[in-house]
Amino acid sequence: MPGTRWLTFDCYGTIADWNSCMLGALEPVAGPRAGALLAAYHRAESMLEAMPSWRPYREVLSEGLVLAGRRTGISVGEGHTSAFVAAWPSMPLFDDVAEALSTLISFGWRLAILTNCDDDLFAATAEKLPAPFEVVVTAEQVRSYKPDLGHFRRFAELTGATSENWIHVANSWVHDVLPAARIGLRSVWVDRDHTGHPAKFAERRVTSMRRLPETVTDVSALPAWPVP
Repeated sequence: MPGTRWLTFDCYGTIADWNSCMLGALEPVAGPRAGALLAAYHRAESMLEAMPSWRPYREVLSEGLVLAGRRTGISVGEGHTSAFVAAWPSMPLFDDVAEALSTLISFGWRLAILTNCDDDLFAATAEKLPAPFEVVVTAEQVRSYKPDLGHFRRFAELTGATSENWIHVANSWVHDVLPAARIGLRSVWVDRDHTGHPAKFAERRVTSMRRLPETVTDVSALPAWPVP
């Protein structure tokens, strides 16, 4: 469609507050060491998602928490893994999301989500979203996890979007900013965690979504990367 402009978003960490929700779910398990357990979980999750044999994200959550417990010496039982997964529907959205998305839609952008989770887990979050996302690509649909390029390729197949009319917006430097750069997509890095990673792989870095509409407008004026 002539004139169509797409923004793809990561969901968890960008739109939904994954860290605070899951940290809260781990406090009954690990008490003051919940932060250490969550940090170990992040490492385990990346390992499991990179394995050749795809597994549902529910399994990644459960198996990753068990591995994190072994790594940290914190006892993790079946009840703990079940509670970890069960916390998902309670995950809140960041308070800067609604206004930013509404403004972007008013600017003429069409919105989509590329997310590393299962269809049913995303459905629990979708009920809270304050704006319509016309396309959703999940890990379950593509049988892979970002930073693999499966989500990006599926989105391009579904919409015909190219680097000329498509900008990616995300919090994760590893899972989103780097793969977007690999395929020549312009991106806005929402560095909510103030990670200190180099910003050179994204066109712009922001630390919240409050100035996202203006930032996206600036990025859209930049020339698209020539894709070989």
